[in-house]
Amino acid sequence: MSTRSPGSVVVTGASAGVGRAIAIAFGRRGWNVGLIARGRAGLVNTKRAVEGAGGRALALRLDVADPDAVFAAADAVVAEWGAIDIWINDAMATVFAPVDAITPEEFRRVTEVTYLGQVYGTMAALRHMHRRDKGTIIQIGSALSYRAIPLQSAYCGAKFAVRGFTDSIRSELKHDNSNIRITMVQLPAVNTPQFDWARNRLPRRPRPLAPIYQPEAIARRVVRVADNPPRELWIGWSTLKAIVGTTILPGLGDRIVAREAYGGQMDIQPARRWKADNLFAPVGRDPGAHGRFDAEARKRVAGFDPRWLRVGAAGIGLALLAGSVALGRRIGG
Repeated sequence: MSTRSPGSVVVTGASAGVGRAIAIAFGRRGWNVGLIARGRAGLVNTKRAVEGAGGRALALRLDVADPDAVFAAADAVVAEWGAIDIWINDAMATVFAPVDAITPEEFRRVTEVTYLGQVYGTMAALRHMHRRDKGTIIQIGSALSYRAIPLQSAYCGAKFAVRGFTDSIRSELKHDNSNIRITMVQLPAVNTPQFDWARNRLPRRPRPLAPIYQPEAIARRVVRVADNPPRELWIGWSTLKAIVGTTILPGLGDRIVAREAYGGQMDIQPARRWKADNLFAPVGRDPGAHGRFDAEARKRVAGFDPRWLRVGAAGIGLALLAGSVALGRRIGG
């Protein structure tokens, strides 16, 4: 339960998935919620859900790859409610394909949405937060911002870039003795519609690498982060293992994902080539918050502040090393 008094929050990527769940979670706490997304149907229904949960909502239909539109949206929220207390950058796009099957235009588009969309959102938020010397910016990241996997090179590259950008802005704020906080939340696999509307050139339908969590479980963690933002929050044991494992033994991680992440990202059903995707234009329907993995998605998830993990770092490192050596022997056969 959030202990923070209601204020105004902006959520990008708010029409579906994690962004939608976050927006509704803030609505339940009586917040004013600015909703940014491209899809009209998803925005309309997210707005209704936020208001039905007890919040107020302002729907702003735009593409986060357009900086002028993002800056104008921030101005509109301030004109409506007086301030932006929290800005959450969640919008993303991806292409499931080997790198040689991705066109330069597709690679650019993923980068513009997933990386530059967070840059523009951060810049828009800072323009208003600097005036008050107050506010929190939350970047929705991924375990893939530390441990990249095959078949999503554009997305992984963009998430790595967000992490570097965020670290740079954090140091600038510290230099200026600013009271503005910026944090990055690293997510595990989540049951969202992206696996049905992302551009796909794999032979089978894409799926997340297990374990999978429901968007509402992630949203609860994000709301708590807003109360007292850590430098980063790692959500889920799978995220913790991916980040620590790749820090200790990156080469072994390369071998493991090379072996397991190809088949692990494909379902048994063949790809549906006729299905429209959302890379360059929104889909014409409301995708909702959930994907097609409700039967296996978990409703609760742990969160780990890396600051408190240092105490047990030596023990975790030894355990991971022992497990990695054993796995390496099995892979090496």
